[in-house]
Amino acid sequence: MMSMEMIPVLESMFRFQWEEAQQCYVLLYPEGMVKLNGPAGEILSLVDGKRNLVGIIDLLVNKYPQAEGLDQDVIAFIDDALEQNWIRGVV
Repeated sequence: MMSMEMIPVLESMFRFQWEEAQQCYVLLYPEGMVKLNGPAGEILSLVDGKRNLVGIIDLLVNKYPQAEGLDQDVIAFIDDALEQNWIRGVV
């Protein structure tokens, strides 16, 4: 598992953007596109190469205080994004 102090950074082969035609966030890469669900798009929108994992979780918990287990959902998504090579972690 990654460190909570890890700063996630989008891998250079991907471009994260809002896709108006799809009405969702997407990850574009040379061979295609990954359509992201709402929560995944919201989490990746906070991956700016400056915020660490704790900072991302804090922002989302403050925005959605009623969402139970949000921190674990964010960690699970970041783990998955690392495995998919969408992001990498820097310290």
